[in-house]
Amino acid sequence: MASGQGSNFEALVRACRGGPLNAEVVQLVVNNPVCGARQRAKRLGIPCQLHDHRDHSLRQDLDRQVAASFAASDVDLVVMAGWMRIVTPVLIAAYPGRLVNIHPSLLPSFRGLDAVGQALAAGVTLTGCTAHLVEEVVDAGPILVQAAVPVLLSDNHGSLAARIQAQEHRILPYAVALAALRLDQAGAATPAIQG
Repeated sequence: MASGQGSNFEALVRACRGGPLNAEVVQLVVNNPVCGARQRAKRLGIPCQLHDHRDHSLRQDLDRQVAASFAASDVDLVVMAGWMRIVTPVLIAAYPGRLVNIHPSLLPSFRGLDAVGQALAAGVTLTGCTAHLVEEVVDAGPILVQAAVPVLLSDNHGSLAARIQAQEHRILPYAVALAALRLDQAGAATPAIQG
């Protein structure tokens, strides 16, 4: 699932195709018709479905449509790779313990929107990124993987965000592997992943 440029989506596809992740990205779902992730999906040959959040008056309705899309593609694990919408219990219940999110902070610090700006405003010297399982409380699910990123005196929002994103690309495949291992231990097959 992606809303923006899709760099985490592409990193995940590359990790599946030639890297350390033994999985397959079977579909990308986007909520923004002009997001860069759609072009990446086309270039990478990954089917992409648009579920525009503006077409739904209720978040639950969007999540029902997204969950139906996943079910139709026989998805085992869902990855929120830059999905800029808060998901509802509808989607969480459809994929309990199988919904992974990447967030640009060392959770539990700086939950929610603009975590990079929050870190800069707080004057911290260390921030980073976290891949975690999604639960009903925003950015509060069990942590799978984290990576620390120092905040430099010369940093601005763009420079810090770029270094955090580089770490997101690195840890997201490991988080997916850990989530898939949990599924395997519960008796599921090798997962097909929703990007």
